[in-house]
Amino acid sequence: MYSFSDPLYLLLLLVLPLMAYWYLRGMKRSGGKIRYSDIGILKRLAPSAKQRLRHILFVMRLLAFTMLIFALARPQSSSKEEEISTEGVDIVLAMDVSSSMLAEDFKPNNRLEAAKLVAMDFIKGRRNDRLGMVIFAGESFTQCPLTLDYGVLLTLLEEIKVADKDWDGTAIGMGIINAVNRLRDSKAKSKVIILLTDGVNNSGQVAPVTAARIGQAFGVKIYTIGAGKRGTAMYPVNNPIFGRQYVPMQVEIDEETLKEIARITNAKYFRATNERKLKAIYDEIGEMEKTKIEVKEFTRYEEYFIYFLGLGLLLLLLELILNNTYFKKLP
Repeated sequence: MYSFSDPLYLLLLLVLPLMAYWYLRGMKRSGGKIRYSDIGILKRLAPSAKQRLRHILFVMRLLAFTMLIFALARPQSSSKEEEISTEGVDIVLAMDVSSSMLAEDFKPNNRLEAAKLVAMDFIKGRRNDRLGMVIFAGESFTQCPLTLDYGVLLTLLEEIKVADKDWDGTAIGMGIINAVNRLRDSKAKSKVIILLTDGVNNSGQVAPVTAARIGQAFGVKIYTIGAGKRGTAMYPVNNPIFGRQYVPMQVEIDEETLKEIARITNAKYFRATNERKLKAIYDEIGEMEKTKIEVKEFTRYEEYFIYFLGLGLLLLLLELILNNTYFKKLP
């Protein structure tokens, strides 16, 4: 962007037409008269180069004053720049993948598919945060370490399936420990675990509350989500005779333990009874754990008046030299 720092000086340009007017008026008044008996020969004489260029001195003077006025107005270019500083949030999603997550009380999906869809939307809505994924059933595994490559994380999230029988169960404590281990060396302003489960801890070597205290020692906040409607939910089973059938299953979520985990780590417990509520919970957590972004805008200026000043002085000097040499008038 180009602008003038002191544009009021441009009003001086109005003087230039007056200078031109007085110059033309002065030319008409300053002529002398000589009488000739015959001017035919004079008419056949071509004007000399000096005669043709006699007005160039005045033009140079006008240009010089124009350049000097521009210099007074201080032309400059400006470019806006932004300095962005962020205080990132490191978040690990710890997701229960035990077989009970197949219960279909989150219509039209089962609990696991609903949790995956909501987690995908949550990931897509983050900026400048490192995200990771831990899954747990009877054991716990890191599905994806902390990363800014959300595309990779989304692909790995999509591949999550319910645990096989050989490692089925609900090891909430081990899920927390694994997630804390991902965050313990983090330098982020906020370190967060979002733990989703639909059951009661029945596996693993570490109790959930003990794991929460370890997380607290590392400055980790653990938001806990109990997934499942109240009462019973339909659960699919494979009958060797009748094929796939649905049976009612009692929903058992250890809400007291999940509330205690959240309290210890200065976080919050939520209960999700359907996919819509689960999405609202992730949105609320996302609002509470927003990345702080500071944007400082500043403008850089580059001055150009020196070029106009130099050109104006050069034209004045050139006019002075020509006026006292080539265009010098004899008395």
